[in-house]
Amino acid sequence: MSIKILGPGCPACHRLEQTVMDVLGELGLPAEVEHVRDMKEITSLGVFGVPAIIINAEVKAVGQIPAKETFKKWLIETESLEKQPGELK
Repeated sequence: MSIKILGPGCPACHRLEQTVMDVLGELGLPAEVEHVRDMKEITSLGVFGVPAIIINAEVKAVGQIPAKETFKKWLIETESLEKQPGELK
């Protein structure tokens, strides 16, 4: 699973990153987490507000920090999709 946290390093971006790490730890899920701080790179991803989060190339939230339970739901759904047999990756 790939998770990108987008934001220049503002307090909200740090809270989002901490939420991501907390939830991954709680669920015991492996993920590649990257914090993208460069605004040119962020806009090249089609995102024009921060903080933002992308999970497996899908923009999940922009300009807000999702509730912890919402984020857990996204990760569980993503993990179950990755484990479906017969799917091409």
